[in-house]
Amino acid sequence: MTATDTTDKTKTRTRSKNRAANQAALQLLCDAYPEVFNRESMRPLKIGIQEDLIADEKLAKNKIKRALASYVRSPYYFRSLKEGADRIGLDGQPSGAVTESEAEHAKQQLKEINKMRQQKRQEEQAKQKVKEKEDRLSNKLEMLLTKRG
Repeated sequence: MTATDTTDKTKTRTRSKNRAANQAALQLLCDAYPEVFNRESMRPLKIGIQEDLIADEKLAKNKIKRALASYVRSPYYFRSLKEGADRIGLDGQPSGAVTESEAEHAKQQLKEINKMRQQKRQEEQAKQKVKEKEDRLSNKLEMLLTKRG
């Protein structure tokens, strides 16, 4: 195993732990405010809702930050940011509207997410092809050694 492999595994493990912590914090937020935070039907949030959540003191500040970061970076959330759509506050009531520039920003973010996913898929496919080629070569060598042995 090379140093690069070890570093990659450590990064992957750290990323997985962070993702799990973010999802756990998000679940706490969904449980505490089900009328506002819903993974099945995401709606744009009020600008400044983080301060409202901190002031409400139902969750720790670090959990709020983790949860909100996960929530508002979701492709589903970006899709909810349509121009003119109502933003909602902690009480579940409208509190402002999505502007044209915010809606445009959300479209750009979705494009970036899709681009990154496509690149990752292509990289995975390339890795899979290399692995398959290595496996075929290994099998051929093993067959040759078996015939000679």
